[in-house]
Parts: sequence; structure tokens; C-alpha cells
Amino acid sequence: MNDRHTTSIAQRLDRLLARGVGPVHAHRFGHDGVSDGDAGAPMGDVLEAVRDRAREVHQRLSHDNDVFAVELMGATGSGKTALVQRVVERLPASERTAVVAGDVAGADDAERYRESGVPAVDVTTGKDCHLDPERVETALADLPVAELDTLFVENVGNMVCPADFPLGTHCRVVVVSVTEGEDVVRKHPLLFQAADLAVINKVDIADAVGTDVDRMVADLAEVAPSIPVVRTSARTRAGIERLVGELDAHRTDSHAHEHEH
Repeated sequence: MNDRHTTSIAQRLDRLLARGVGPVHAHRFGHDGVSDGDAGAPMGDVLEAVRDRAREVHQRLSHDNDVFAVELMGATGSGKTALVQRVVERLPASERTAVVAGDVAGADDAERYRESGVPAVDVTTGKDCHLDPERVETALADLPVAELDTLFVENVGNMVCPADFPLGTHCRVVVVSVTEGEDVVRKHPLLFQAADLAVINKVDIADAVGTDVDRMVADLAEVAPSIPVVRTSARTRAGIERLVGELDAHRTDSHAHEHEH
């Protein structure tokens, strides 16, 4: 799926949603989308099918097992894996954590998690540029879901496609790094608009690569003014405490929501 095709899909979805396809009522899942293989299906039916599967994953994680689930989106090399590892380091020793690691090919990220003591399942998508709820649901069969407190889902490295496919998590985090250029936010607004939290990573080398982090933050205020922004360095661990705090706030909100419903 190329960027032009995906952008077209996002625009069509926005129009359909505006006509009243209907919101997702449980939690914010982001923009729903379709894959190339769904081209022959009515758009409304595809949207509802994706939502239904995301709801099923959410039901299993949140309602059935009280697992707090966090999705990380962003480009390859933005530092998603390293950030998850740093966050896990800050969690209480009693916190039971696991990861679903998505990639087009290979198991490098999953192996990095396992080497650091975190149970992980690698999910390879072949040519697809994103995970989907069905793949996540299948991966859960290889994890002790009933024993977990937190699940991280690391999506395939891509700045476009993941925005259109909700996975049923409580919180969607988009990670960008200063090495991607200070215009990365302006170039990919949909991903940030589908997220609940933005992280600007590798800020310790911003000057070396000539990136103005303040400009990136200002762009985020323009394209996605409602989401918090955290500046981090996975290498120096700067900003990790703030990131943990933001995730804890989402955890608290999600628990409050579950009690209400």
C-alpha cells in the first residue's frame, strides 16, 4: 500500500464518518481503515468489521483481564523499542508486562525485548505496512494474558498506515525522532490526529542533526492540539519519567471508564 493510496483511503473514511457511520463508543481507537484486500467490500461494512474486531480485542484485554494496553506507532528507527524498554525499567517490580512486536519481517525487536527479560511475541506482516486487530488477537494466544498488567503493542514502522487501523488498545502513542527532520509532523498529520500522546525522541542529538525541537512541538500544537507532547531520549533516559506519568494518567482514566460502564 503506497502513501498516495493510503491518504486517499483516509480522506474517504473522513467523509464516511461525517455522514454518520458512527463513532466507537468504548475508547478512542483512532481512524478506521481498509486494506488493499478489502477493495471490493462496501466501505461502511469494512469500517464496521474493523471496529468490531478492535472491540473484541479491547474486550478481552480490558474488560475480561484488566490489562492496560498501549500501542506505539512511528517510523522505523524512531526508537519505539528502546522507549518501551526504558518505560518498563521504571515500572514497579510487581508489574507484569509483555509486548506484541510488529514488523514486516524478522524478529529483531521481539528478541531485544526477550533479552531484556520482557515476554514478547513477534508478528510479521509480509508486505503489509501495519498491524490489525486480527493479528493482535492471534498474538495474544502466545501470551499469558490473564497474568498481565500491561501490554505494549509496537506497530510496524510506518508514518501513514497504522493511523487507519485501530487495534483495541487504551492508548495510542506516536513516536518521532529528531533524525526524521523537524517537518515530520507537518508531513504526517493524520498519524498524530489518531494518537492520544506524542513523543519526540532522541532530543539529545537535536543540535547535531540540525533539528529545532520547539518547531516540532509548535507543529503538533497546530495539527493535534489536544494531545500531550513528551520530549525524550531513550539513550540518556531524559523525559522517561514524564512519559511514564502520561501513561499512568491514561491507565487511571481507562480504569475510571471501565467502572462507569
